[in-house]
Amino acid sequence: MAIIGIVALDRQGAIGKEGKLPWHFKADLRFFREQTTGHACVMGYRTWLSLREVPLPKRLNLVLSRRAHITRLPPVIFLTQELTAIELNDYLQCDLFVIGGASIYEAFREHIECWIVTEIPLTIEDADTFMPADFLEGFTRTATRNLGDDLTVNFYERG
Repeated sequence: MAIIGIVALDRQGAIGKEGKLPWHFKADLRFFREQTTGHACVMGYRTWLSLREVPLPKRLNLVLSRRAHITRLPPVIFLTQELTAIELNDYLQCDLFVIGGASIYEAFREHIECWIVTEIPLTIEDADTFMPADFLEGFTRTATRNLGDDLTVNFYERG
């Protein structure tokens, strides 16, 4: 199954502010849910906290954290290394979506086969988390989709 990066970013490449998604577009959230439902989603601990520690429904939630003391929840698997998630991918009957944050995207960078990138038509002041400018290097855009609300999604494949 594929390892897919999925991200929404503003005009400057921002993906977060103060540990949260700095925008709210129903079309973007609906699209994210449609793409990831029925699959596994790997995220960092801060992304997990931004979800208020509530698992994404109808998805296998994988949380990467080096913290030793985390409250365990039955529908969530806590992992300490990205390689564990990559090895687990061999046994999954679904795609593995890398959903953030920045350090998780970086950790999985060489393993991501496809990117789904939503362009948010804003520039967020004081954003503090950004995608690397070259994260799509080596990828080719294969499709574009309009979600409404001036949101555009681009699909990229490695190669």
